[in-house]
Amino acid sequence: MSVAEHFDTLSIYRATAVRIFPVEGEPEDLLVEGGGLADQFEILGQRSLVGILRDGKIRRVILADGDLQVQVTREDAGARLSVIWGDDTVVDSLVEIPPLLAAWPGPWFRPDPATEVRAVSVELDALEKPLYAVADMGGQIRWFTAGLHGSGVGQLALRGTIPALQPGVLGSAAFREAHGVKWTYVAGAMAGAISSVALVVAMANAGLLAFYGSGGVPVAAVEEALQQVKDGAGDGAWGFNLLHNPVEPAVEEATVDLYLEYGVRRVSASAYMGLTAAVARYRLTGITRGEYGAIQCPNRVFAKVSRPEVAEKFLRPAPDAMIADLVKAGHLSPNEAELARLVPIAEDITCEGDSGGHTDHRPLMVVLPAIQSLRDQISAEQDYNARGIFPRVGAAGGLGTPAAIWGAYAMGADYVLTGSVNQATQEAGTSDIAKEMLTQAKFYDVASGPAPDMFEIGAKVQVLSRGSMYAQRSQRLHDIYKRYDSMEAIPAKDRARIEKQMFKANLDEIWAGTESYWQQRDPKQVEKAHRDGRHKMALTFRWYLGMTSRWARLGDKDRKRDFQLWCGPAMGGFNEWALGTELEPLANRKVAVVAEALMRGAAAHGRVCAGRSQGIPMPAAS
Repeated sequence: MSVAEHFDTLSIYRATAVRIFPVEGEPEDLLVEGGGLADQFEILGQRSLVGILRDGKIRRVILADGDLQVQVTREDAGARLSVIWGDDTVVDSLVEIPPLLAAWPGPWFRPDPATEVRAVSVELDALEKPLYAVADMGGQIRWFTAGLHGSGVGQLALRGTIPALQPGVLGSAAFREAHGVKWTYVAGAMAGAISSVALVVAMANAGLLAFYGSGGVPVAAVEEALQQVKDGAGDGAWGFNLLHNPVEPAVEEATVDLYLEYGVRRVSASAYMGLTAAVARYRLTGITRGEYGAIQCPNRVFAKVSRPEVAEKFLRPAPDAMIADLVKAGHLSPNEAELARLVPIAEDITCEGDSGGHTDHRPLMVVLPAIQSLRDQISAEQDYNARGIFPRVGAAGGLGTPAAIWGAYAMGADYVLTGSVNQATQEAGTSDIAKEMLTQAKFYDVASGPAPDMFEIGAKVQVLSRGSMYAQRSQRLHDIYKRYDSMEAIPAKDRARIEKQMFKANLDEIWAGTESYWQQRDPKQVEKAHRDGRHKMALTFRWYLGMTSRWARLGDKDRKRDFQLWCGPAMGGFNEWALGTELEPLANRKVAVVAEALMRGAAAHGRVCAGRSQGIPMPAAS
């Protein structure tokens, strides 16, 4: 090995002067700008310096920088290390010459010395820069951001390469193209307009997709929100929620009428247990063939699912009988009906794991591969790919940290969808008191209680348990509903307790107001209640369940213990990750800022994993 190559190895110490004494001949010197010997020697230690003496032609090496001098001299079978500061010798000891590492077969790399990285943990966040891990003659791993591949003067063993990785390449490129967004990141719909106009517009203006939370919002108010979103989002991507309403199917149909009238091009179909005519009508209206024969569907459905049997209904074309009914009702033309048999109801399937609100508590790492496999099976059966149709499967539920989001992408998710974390942002349509409660949550501060919209069948929602007793109180009401035939059959003691603790009013008074409400909204419900005491009790109890989310949105302090705050474990994960960062205070949590932090963090995790997969010791991602 030439002396020049030893100079390159020693450059990591950033000494101003380097002198190498051969066993025979005159010493050779290298003078550079240097100025960092003290810091570098403390970081790197002695191994690379002492390792130079493995070359039997070298007798002594001196590094100098101002008043500091570090030297190593061959002495018998070992070496003497001396550190001299000014006139004082602070280290003078015998050290072992480290053994020669096994021969490295390549590849080789000639790094640019000016690009050496001191703190690789910091550079991992510089996503646009590649990182090259090389080993010097002492076996020390060194990091550079530039250089040339191949042998030559200054060559070092290339141990691994961490490519540049930007959020814009995570997930499916087809998703970004189809929806005109910069990242495969979606802010999901949170009912009651918690996913507000402001939230949807902010995401659209940031080049990202969000869905307005129209579930539980009167159709007239949804129409007003539509006008505001269209005005504020410009050419950006946006969508609205379409929440399954088994109790009032007419509301679902009216919502689809509104979406078709206003040209809503994306809906998030949520809480469906099967396919309804309303969803099929939305998807298939306007279907046609393009100039080159490709089928074009102007309306796109995001189907949120957690079970394969539900996913299958959205991955397949609408059933023939449903298509025939839509034609008979005048909703589809014969040409539209013919094409309807060739396309899936949804090309974007959101696979939902353990999440806030309606959830099956399924582990994402189990459900996602199952839905992906089902997608591949059905695509092959239907020959979708030959028609240019490639259904995508996204991931949702539990995605509140960069590590979790990277994990979803690593499992092959085409896109990710977040929910709980967006509820604690400035744009979310809920009260400050509710947001503050959410920012204090731990990942285990969640519980399940009956869902207001599916109370009778016992479906549940996952909610925040820290500071609220909604889960326990709503379950108490459901237990009473199942046990007794009518409100009159409830024991006086139990009735007095729920009137005092929950309703804070006489149940008969609550029913009077409830009856008036349903008389205007759907008189059939009142008629049924007069015939069926249990239905009357369900409508009365649903008043309380519905009001709990309204109290939370309005920030009614007197009702804080009743707040129904839809929340999954992801909220606590985000809070833990945000501790000590700019995102810890609620005031700094803006929905697009949260999205960027999570996506950039996910890319950084991807870079860490790339290094680990090559056997390189890596720091944890931030």
